[in-house]
Amino acid sequence: MLKKLFWVLIFLPFLSFSQGENAVWLMGNQGLPYDKGKMTFDSSSYIYNKEFRKMAFRGTEATISDRNGNFLMSSNGVWIANATNDTMLNGGGLNPGTEVNSNPNGLLLDFANIFLPFNSDTNKYFLFHHTVEFDGISYLANQLFLTKIDLALDSGKGGVVSKNDTVFSDSLNWGIGACKHANGRDWWVVMQKHNSDIVYVVLVTPDGIKQVNSQYLNVPYAWYNSTNLAFSLNGELFSYVRYYPPTKESTLQLLDFDRCNGMFSNPRVINLTSNSFVWGNSFSPSGQYLYANTSTNLFQINVNTLQVDTVATYDGYCYQYNPNNFLCTTFFNEYLAANGKIYITSGSTVFHIHEMNYPDSAGAACDLQQHSIFLDMFNFRAVPNHPNYHLGPVIGSVCDSLSVGQEEYYSQIQNFQISPNPLKDGPLQIMYLLPQNQSGIFEVYDLNGKIIYQQKLPPWSSMQSISLPNLRAGLYSCVIRSGGSVVSRKLLKI
Repeated sequence: MLKKLFWVLIFLPFLSFSQGENAVWLMGNQGLPYDKGKMTFDSSSYIYNKEFRKMAFRGTEATISDRNGNFLMSSNGVWIANATNDTMLNGGGLNPGTEVNSNPNGLLLDFANIFLPFNSDTNKYFLFHHTVEFDGISYLANQLFLTKIDLALDSGKGGVVSKNDTVFSDSLNWGIGACKHANGRDWWVVMQKHNSDIVYVVLVTPDGIKQVNSQYLNVPYAWYNSTNLAFSLNGELFSYVRYYPPTKESTLQLLDFDRCNGMFSNPRVINLTSNSFVWGNSFSPSGQYLYANTSTNLFQINVNTLQVDTVATYDGYCYQYNPNNFLCTTFFNEYLAANGKIYITSGSTVFHIHEMNYPDSAGAACDLQQHSIFLDMFNFRAVPNHPNYHLGPVIGSVCDSLSVGQEEYYSQIQNFQISPNPLKDGPLQIMYLLPQNQSGIFEVYDLNGKIIYQQKLPPWSSMQSISLPNLRAGLYSCVIRSGGSVVSRKLLKI
């Protein structure tokens, strides 16, 4: 009886979602209140449902949930919706200008807004966003905007307290990136300057903008660029893709990032193609691989060796919606979801998305399943702009200065992830955030409750590559214990 109770408790977390701020992806680009979809993620899977909703998405999408995965709000760059999918109090009128007037059902700009919370105030959220204007050649962003939200307003549904405040102005490319400061609370927000290798880095605290810095990256110029400004989950690497029409070069820029001072270093430029736009860009969960894609090719880059492999080529599939309309599922934006998989949208309106099952596996073993998810509704390009909301402080560093007042948030094990899963061969990658100043223990149990592996986790660690003993095919439980907190994940060995 005790053994049965033990296994009910061990596997209880697998029976319910262990989501966080990045739990929800809203889909659907039509301006009508039907033909919408919603993917809700846990640490290993997702649930997809069609839903009745007013907000549509085209390129710009921000969503955020609370720490338990309960949906809070969304924005398509035109307005902000609350948890009921209705207009948030004072949530209209974002990004005033011709772009919103031309696209009232959602901006076309990729990665052009992002929600950021603060651990010290659970009701305070910042939305960073931008719009574009035609300069006679193409479209540029001319400023970064900040809109502040208080979720305590309107009976807990939230309200906007200030809107469209200019953080700084310059000629900018599309896309906003963000990474947690090394203190585990504040944020670094980044944007690129047009026709330059300058990146703007904004330090954001709960009180507002602390500083705005700029840095030359010593990489090729980005010209009318549109890209995901991606950080690895541990915040130590940064990447973006660029296409430069004068030379027709497509490259990926990879740099190191210091979460303490917001500085970039060690630039590496990886040539991808010489004749195609590169769109998507994302890290694998462990950060070992980078992915980038044109409309027809998906590239995998090893961040250690900089080797580039073409791991998938568009298979030419087009869904026949009616006799005169074919919806072709080429590659466009990439999204690393909370379940550790990467999803890829298409550059035109389609009924399907692509799913990569094992992003931390080399070559074709990453297993991109093209057009494998049928949405049964029109979807167009947009993916959520989700930073790693669970990234904690760099414990013991000079920037780990905010432990007072954050004990509750850091008293639990956060963001425990394992990959690849299922595990065929090779090492197991685990990622986690231990309670403040606490060491931990990682354990693996078989179905009989027998411990077959154990390893100590230092208090400053957040990632391990573990060579497990020879395991038979079957189901196992991976457990981390630290500071009175216990979390577990199931592992399938094949």
